[in-house]
Amino acid sequence: MAKKIVAGNWKMNKNLQEGVALAKELTEVVKNPNCGVIICTPFIHLASVAEIVKGTAIELGAENCADKASGAYTGEVSAEMVKSTGAEYVILGHSERREYYNETPEILKEKVELALANGLKVIFCIGESLAEREANKQNEVVKAELAGSVFHLTAEQWKNIVIAYEPIWAIGTGKTATAEQAEEIHAYIRSCVAEVYGAEVAADTTILYGGSCKASNAPELFAKPDIDGGLIGGASLKAADFKGIIDAWG
Repeated sequence: MAKKIVAGNWKMNKNLQEGVALAKELTEVVKNPNCGVIICTPFIHLASVAEIVKGTAIELGAENCADKASGAYTGEVSAEMVKSTGAEYVILGHSERREYYNETPEILKEKVELALANGLKVIFCIGESLAEREANKQNEVVKAELAGSVFHLTAEQWKNIVIAYEPIWAIGTGKTATAEQAEEIHAYIRSCVAEVYGAEVAADTTILYGGSCKASNAPELFAKPDIDGGLIGGASLKAADFKGIIDAWG
């Protein structure tokens, strides 16, 4: 069975003091969750937040890492650096990184390999734009994104991959894919994994939904057989909202 996870992606929000305060609040309200809980924070928060969540039900992740191991890359943060903070996960391939920072499948492949080599688990994001959805190309888009960056991994490496499906047209727009639309593409993604790694590995692969998931629609989404949780943006910035989504696994 795939592990159930609710992961928060803070994006470029909260200064260090605010982030520390939110992490503390989360450790107080999230005690015995029925799913894995991960918060992915800006780089500057990681070391401080790692101390706060140590020994709690909450795991820590970064929102990105570099595609180089080390060297003269001013301003970049390597996978090894991320791991050294105490973080256990890293989000890679987010639509915002692909769109605004021109991260190609090849760049993401490098990042994935470096993250895994440094003992990080990867939350790998895939998903289609509104134009692609309207042209009914969502299946080929997600399959190509998987093939371009992660399907070369061994079955052993694959155990450290979590997939997050994010319909780009439903991020921050208030639009949500219906639970049926989300389930349909999650099932398709699982079938793509099965083609490469077999049915058993596919059944064990965690596939998260990442498109305007909130406490009000989480129960319906999480009830679907192929939706194993959520990658949460805006609703992860308030402890009560985030807890509401986690509680959908109650």
